[in-house]
Amino acid sequence: MTARLQGFGLARDQMRSALASSAGISPADLDALEHLEAAGPLTQRQLGDRLSLTSGAITMLVDRLERAGWVQRRPHPGDRRSVLVELSAQTAEFAPPGLASYHARIKLIAAGVPAAHREAIASFLQAAADAAADAAADLRRRPARGRAASAKAPAKG
Repeated sequence: MTARLQGFGLARDQMRSALASSAGISPADLDALEHLEAAGPLTQRQLGDRLSLTSGAITMLVDRLERAGWVQRRPHPGDRRSVLVELSAQTAEFAPPGLASYHARIKLIAAGVPAAHREAIASFLQAAADAAADAAADLRRRPARGRAASAKAPAKG
């Protein structure tokens, strides 16, 4: 079953790459749009934390998406010092044509799952999502390793 889940993840990654390319945006831009779609409006800091981006990088990403008409900023109703980033009203119009058919197909597949199995499948998917979120949080807490880390390491001597 874990191999099937991995296969789904890889196939979804391919679809997302094609979707980003078709929409003329980067995969990181698509990640941001998906987080905003799932969570609703977020502060730039919240969005940056979800994407593991620095404040400068998230500002550039949001600037780019705002210029392209995908998102808009609005004042945070409870905090005068921050703004919320939200999907623009035009975002649905920008979606590539194949996305609606993919979503419709997923809904049909989900509707075809026997009612007696839905709770077990939903629980499995939630547990897998929780495990992925926990692993991401753990990885962010650990020091970087490998080539990128060695490029940042101070020179010896």
